[in-house]
Amino acid sequence: MTLPSSPAVNSERKYWLDDPRHVTGIFYGLALICAGLFLADVFYHKHTYFSFEGWFGFFALYGFFCCVALVLLAKQMRKWVKRNEDYYGD
Repeated sequence: MTLPSSPAVNSERKYWLDDPRHVTGIFYGLALICAGLFLADVFYHKHTYFSFEGWFGFFALYGFFCCVALVLLAKQMRKWVKRNEDYYGD
């Protein structure tokens, strides 16, 4: 009776996102989708409450700048809420 062979200890499993070509493809694909949605802003009528909501690409730019602001705010908040490495120490 032979035992099934086990995988080599040093072998690492390769995932599809380990290949930089796939990551680059996803990045450019998302950039293309975002650009398409940004340009689609021309082709529909907006029912706005405030006048600035009717500006071309307002909500795309608003979302982008809010996202950047959240990241910068989170980096500053980390200084207040971070703990020492051995906070839960043994």
